[in-house]
Amino acid sequence: DSSLWRSAHKNRINMAFKGEDHLDSLPLPVQRMHLIQVDSVQRWMEDLKLMTDCECMCILQSKPISTEKDEQHELLLSSQYSTCDNLQLLLKRAWIISTELTRIAQKLEKNRWQRVHSMTVRVNCHVRSMINEYNTFTMNSSEEMHQFEKLLIDKCSEFTAFTERCIQTEDEQTLKSMKSCIHETLTTVAQYFGQLIELLLAHEAQNLLRQIELSDSVYITESAISSLFSLTQEGAHLCRIIAKEGGVVALFKICRQDCFRCLYPQTLRTLASICCVEEGMHQLEKVDGILCLADILTDNTHSEATHAEAAAVIAQITSPHLTFTQHLSSFLENMEEIVTALVKLCQEASSGEVFLLASAALANITFFDTMACEILLQLNAMKILLAACSDKHIVDTPYSRDQVVTILANMSVLDQCASEIIQGNGVQLLMEMLFERSSSGNSAEVAACERVQQKSAVTLARLSRDPEVADAAVKLSCIPRLIKLCRSPTERNNSDSVLVACLVALRRLAVISPDGLEDSDFQQLVKPRLVDSFLLCTNMEESFV
Repeated sequence: DSSLWRSAHKNRINMAFKGEDHLDSLPLPVQRMHLIQVDSVQRWMEDLKLMTDCECMCILQSKPISTEKDEQHELLLSSQYSTCDNLQLLLKRAWIISTELTRIAQKLEKNRWQRVHSMTVRVNCHVRSMINEYNTFTMNSSEEMHQFEKLLIDKCSEFTAFTERCIQTEDEQTLKSMKSCIHETLTTVAQYFGQLIELLLAHEAQNLLRQIELSDSVYITESAISSLFSLTQEGAHLCRIIAKEGGVVALFKICRQDCFRCLYPQTLRTLASICCVEEGMHQLEKVDGILCLADILTDNTHSEATHAEAAAVIAQITSPHLTFTQHLSSFLENMEEIVTALVKLCQEASSGEVFLLASAALANITFFDTMACEILLQLNAMKILLAACSDKHIVDTPYSRDQVVTILANMSVLDQCASEIIQGNGVQLLMEMLFERSSSGNSAEVAACERVQQKSAVTLARLSRDPEVADAAVKLSCIPRLIKLCRSPTERNNSDSVLVACLVALRRLAVISPDGLEDSDFQQLVKPRLVDSFLLCTNMEESFV
C-alpha cells in the first residue's frame, strides 16, 4: 500500500546517508538493484525512475494507461522529438536486465534461492517495462518483434514460477533436480532477451536510416544523424548493427549532396565511429568511400571542420591496429591526393584538434606503405611538422607530439631524411621529446608520453647512421639524457619499450662519441649484449638518498 511504499523509500534514503545497504530488511518490491557496488545517494537517485516505473508496471501488468487513439497519437507525436532519449532509456534498461541476469546466474551457483527468486521477479518487471516503453515510442513494430516479445514475457513468467517453487521447498534433492531446469530456463531467457534487443536496435537503426535517406529536411536529417552517432558511442556491437543495416551507404549519400554540406562534419564523425568495425569497412569499400573522402579533402570550398572530420575517417580506416585491410587497395590509388591534402591541413590548421586529426591520419598512412614517406619528403612535410611543433597552440598535447614523432620515426628509414632533420632543427626537437612527461597523471596521457619518448629514441637511433645527425645529437647532450632514461625507471615511467629504444640509441651514439660515456656506463649499457643491459636496468633500485 502507499504508506508501506513511502515508509520503505524513507528507510532507503536514511540507509544511503548512513552508508548502509540492508537489502533484505526492505519489502521485496523496493529492494535495491545492486548494479554497481557504489553506496551513494546519487546512484539511488539515478535508478529511482527506472525502479518506480518497474514497480508500476508490475502492478498494472503492462496495461497501457489509455487506448484512446487521439491520446495515443499525441503521445507518439511528442516522443518523436526525443528519439535519442528513448533509445538511451532502452539501452539503459537492457543493461540493467543483462546485469541482473548475470547476477542471477551467480546467486544460482551459490544456491541462494531467496535471492534468485527476488531477482527473477525484478527481471520480469524490467522486461515488461522495457517492452511497454518501447512499444510506446515506436510506431511500426514488426510481427517478428511482437513474437519475440511474447516469447520473452512467457519465458520470464515461467522462470519466476520455477524460482517461486524453489523457495517453497526445503528438500535438498528436489532443489538439486530443479537447479538444472532453472539454469536452462535462465539460458533461454538470456537468449530470447539478446535476440529481442538485437531486433529492437536494428529496427531503430532502420528507422533512423530511413529518415536520412528519404528526408529533404536538413533539420530532420541532422536529428537522425545525431541519434545515429549516439548509438555508435554505445560500442562496437551497435556499430556492426548500423553497418549491416546500410548506415555507411546512407551517410556517404549525404556526403555526396551539396544541399547537406552543413551536415558533412557531423556525418563524417558518425562514419568514423562506424568504420571501427569490419562490417563498416566492407560497406565503405562498396560505395567507393575512399574516393569520396579524397574528393572532400581536396575540395578547397569545404570548411576546415569538414576537412578535419574527413581526416578523422582516414585515421580510423588506416589504423595499424585493425586486422582487416581489404579496403587499403583502393586507398593506395588515391593516396597521393589524400597525403597532399592532409599535409596542407596540418600546415593551415587553426587549432590543436585539427592538427591532431590530420597528423594522426598521416602517421597511420606511413605505417603501411613506404611510398607515403617518399610523398611526404617531396611535399616538405618534415619542415611543416617541425615548424608546427614550435607553435604551442597547435601542437599542444602529448597526443599531437606522438603523431609527429611517429611520422618522423617512419620517415627516418629514408636516407634523404637526415638532411631535412638537420635543416629543420629536428634533433633539438627529438632531444626535447626525450623529456616528455605527463602533467596530469592521466593514464592515457602517461601512455602517450611513453610513446613519445620511445619513438624519439627510435628516430635518433635510425638517424644516427648519418654522422652529421649523430654529431648534432652528441652536442645537444643526448647521451646523458639517454643514460638517465636507462638508469632511472621513474624517468621512463617504468616502460620497458622506452628502455630498449634508449639502449639502442645510446649504443649508436657511443660509436660516434665513446668519450661521452663514463666507464661504468660503457661497461653496463653499451658493452654487454642488449638483453643483458636490459635485465640490468630493469633490476636497478633507485636511490632516494
